[in-house]
Amino acid sequence: MDASAVLASVGLDVDGPWDPKQMLDDDDYYGMIELMAEQMDITPLPLVVGAAMRPDEYGALGLAWKAAPNLLGSFSRVVRYWRLWTSVTQYELQETTRGMLYVQRRDGPRRLGMRISIEATSASSVSLSRQVSPRPFAPLEVYFQHAAPKTVEHHEAFFGCPVHFGAEKDAMLLSHQSLSEPNILGDEGITQFLVSHLDQELAQVDDAPALQTQTKGEIARALSEGLPKMGDIARRLGLSARSFHRRLSEQGLSFQTLTEETRREIATAMLQEERYALSEIAFLTGYSEQSAFNRAFKRWMGVTPAAYRRTLK
Repeated sequence: MDASAVLASVGLDVDGPWDPKQMLDDDDYYGMIELMAEQMDITPLPLVVGAAMRPDEYGALGLAWKAAPNLLGSFSRVVRYWRLWTSVTQYELQETTRGMLYVQRRDGPRRLGMRISIEATSASSVSLSRQVSPRPFAPLEVYFQHAAPKTVEHHEAFFGCPVHFGAEKDAMLLSHQSLSEPNILGDEGITQFLVSHLDQELAQVDDAPALQTQTKGEIARALSEGLPKMGDIARRLGLSARSFHRRLSEQGLSFQTLTEETRREIATAMLQEERYALSEIAFLTGYSEQSAFNRAFKRWMGVTPAAYRRTLK
């Protein structure tokens, strides 16, 4: 494959200087992967990418990964500081009876480029874990929301465990034992220094729009299960309810207002698509009855949902 042509498609020079802080737009990145897919079978590509990653290539966050006392500390660093690394993927740790679930969340259509990128992210996490773990590391299970590729044998051989496609979330199930093993290079002193540095970087990030966007994204994901509670959304964002309320207040935001805005934005967007019935839109915006949705929509827009849809024709 002509690397120069592939990188040029997203405005990168193959001979240019190495700059890990240079970021690609997600659509451009997914498009680059899809361009590669036109030239070769990319089924094993995310595994090759994952195996090639090294902690040092992730800057201070990568060093904090290495220096954490154990893998639970390593994964926790990513959950806390992911915003220094990416703007499109959010990470979360969820306790289960079988182990810890490490979840990655992304918004947007499940195009091929996104599916390959999600697989590569999971493969990278496993590769980085194997580089710092004192014992052979493998997840208990790996899950992807999208459909399986032509063969899954590459994936199961790399991950060393069952890999499930068509799952409810993109995640890896990690055993408590593997997470508690001391990292080879774990160093409490270095960890404290790096965490302090990362906290300073995080403080410099303008998180006013980020917090608002993240909150509305989590609200949108939760609405099909009913009206979300502030405490539940706070946990999804890795915050306590008190800290979440305080940060919203500091930015002049309220959870109730953001919930209403999210419901209105989802409703108005879905009404533009004829394939969605009004009852379906009501359900996906968190209303158990269509009549309640109709009243709320008229309060927002001054007209009923049906009348609003007619104005779009």
